[in-house]
Amino acid sequence: MKLCEGRIAIVTGAGRGLGKAHALMLAKHGAKVVVNDLGSSADGIGQDTTPAEAVVAEIRAAGGEAVADASNVANWEGAKSLIDTAVSHFGGLDILVNNAGILRDRMLINMTEQEWDSVTTVHLKGTFAPTHHAANYWRQQTKDGKKVDARVINTSSHSGLFCNIGQANYAAAKAGIASFSLVAARELQRYGVTVNAIAPRATTRMTEGLGQWTPEQLERRDPEWIAALVTWLASSQSSAVSGRVFEAWGFGYSVAESWQHGPLTEASKNPETLGPEITRIVGEARKNAGIDRDTWMDI
Repeated sequence: MKLCEGRIAIVTGAGRGLGKAHALMLAKHGAKVVVNDLGSSADGIGQDTTPAEAVVAEIRAAGGEAVADASNVANWEGAKSLIDTAVSHFGGLDILVNNAGILRDRMLINMTEQEWDSVTTVHLKGTFAPTHHAANYWRQQTKDGKKVDARVINTSSHSGLFCNIGQANYAAAKAGIASFSLVAARELQRYGVTVNAIAPRATTRMTEGLGQWTPEQLERRDPEWIAALVTWLASSQSSAVSGRVFEAWGFGYSVAESWQHGPLTEASKNPETLGPEITRIVGEARKNAGIDRDTWMDI
């Protein structure tokens, strides 16, 4: 039996890059897939159904089941329509992979309001809205006495976790997705739903031109390395794993450890006395983690 045999999945932003890899891998392992993609450019401009339709054709040619969907996941009704498509076309929903995203990089002193709003809306609302509607579907299933074994897999980023310069909008949204995933995991466990997130490193149209890669680095940045983890997280085998953020690429998978309580000092209502003790605890605290990791190859 295949890893996701008979399970019904939605993948947003599945027309290209990571989303496409997720959709193909899920279908390969037996899932029926709703391939959602607006078909916009990497900065969110335009709309084209061709990429999603091409992925559906590829899945069907390999003997799988898939349907294309062009709903805007950052739109409340669009997100609801996406969930309804899975239920009406395949008869249910077991897996939601929130992957849709855009980039509009700019140093914050030059960033426009529209560049901030567009990126945070697509990433944050585009994760929240489908999850909200999916969660309500699963909640109703449990109320109807049906067993739910569902998965939400969100897409955070190393930029969100470790703060990349020039991406204040993107990093803020991706950090928000990581925190959202932990909260959602706690709230939805009662309905039989696990929620996890990934922070992937892969070569896609959003990362092309950002570095000079060796052949080995290019291979280790193949989206299939990440899609394999997503497919396992989407399976019934992962039922004990929830509320985690995974760093993922071809050099390995790691559990990203969230904010931790650090050194402590006594509080005071007199700010004039704070200096020595605040200086002490800052000195004792671990430094913030950087975008690169010493034990992995530098990207």
